[in-house]
Amino acid sequence: MNNSNLNKEAIDAFIIAKDKRFRVRSCGIIIKQGHVLMIKNDIDDYYYSVGGAIHIGETIEEACLREVFEETGYRYEIDRLQFIHENFFENNGELCHEIAFYFLMKQNDNDKFIISQGSFGAMEEKVWIPIKNFSDYKAYPLFFADELKEIKDKIKVITTFE
Repeated sequence: MNNSNLNKEAIDAFIIAKDKRFRVRSCGIIIKQGHVLMIKNDIDDYYYSVGGAIHIGETIEEACLREVFEETGYRYEIDRLQFIHENFFENNGELCHEIAFYFLMKQNDNDKFIISQGSFGAMEEKVWIPIKNFSDYKAYPLFFADELKEIKDKIKVITTFE
């Protein structure tokens, strides 16, 4: 059942209360020839995974497919859920708590990505990062450096305190 149309105005699953914030994300892991597709924008000094906030009323799968399309311009298919990541971190004095669902995407021939404008106005470039050298980059999530080297055939739950 597609619940995406429950609310015509998309509202992110994101809560801000004083100096705390909580959000739920859905992300796609796109791998090609030993590289993982990441995003770098012209504001931040780090790379981040393809994905974003789940809209209220949207399934995690729908959110993943929507986010991957919005950020790459291509329609990918989901292979399977690979990671559930609960992350606690501080950002600009705020205590952040994030739960992210990472889906492994099926292979396809798409690899010509354009620079596009992200949701906060920053220009986003798609970059293929070699998995074997992932830790050489300032890239998130950090667990990609180890976990993508040998992808298991089961869902892994990862909790980090960064």
